[in-house]
Amino acid sequence: MSLSFPNQSRSYDATLRAVRFWGHDGALEVAFFVNEDALKRVEARMQPNESASLNAFDSHRDLIHTTAAKVYGRGRKGSYELIAGDF
Repeated sequence: MSLSFPNQSRSYDATLRAVRFWGHDGALEVAFFVNEDALKRVEARMQPNESASLNAFDSHRDLIHTTAAKVYGRGRKGSYELIAGDF
């Protein structure tokens, strides 16, 4: 099975300072986080707050999903954090 992102929901995790989103590999739900530094890599002028992080995620959703699929392909684990170096 390949990873897909049918669920367009995302949320901000203030503790991790990251946007959380989910992918699906068949029936398996996979949790991802894209951290603030990674979001700043794709949206250089992003301010470090919830609204700006969610907007950056929405503006670059396709790139983030593509990157998430590559990170997921490196090996299976409980959840995945996308960092600036992944972009």
